[in-house]
Amino acid sequence: MITGFNIKSNLKQEILKTRIIGIIVTIIGILMIMYTGFNYATKEKVVDLGSLEISVEKNHPVKWSPAIGAILLIGGVVLIAIDKKK
Repeated sequence: MITGFNIKSNLKQEILKTRIIGIIVTIIGILMIMYTGFNYATKEKVVDLGSLEISVEKNHPVKWSPAIGAILLIGGVVLIAIDKKK
């Protein structure tokens, strides 16, 4: 009897983990569809003559395809749907 309870408890925990992972993947997919990239800036010294320093700020874009977000969105929905079938 205790063994059967442990199996049901473990199954419920696995289902809950699958649902949480599915929700997280779905949210990341939606965000990746909405925002297709971001920029970050770095400062680089161009001239350094004693007390005189000249630096330039460079922007570095990071881009991804919205298709990646769509794939994550579909995968997250599938994980949630699999969770409901169990």
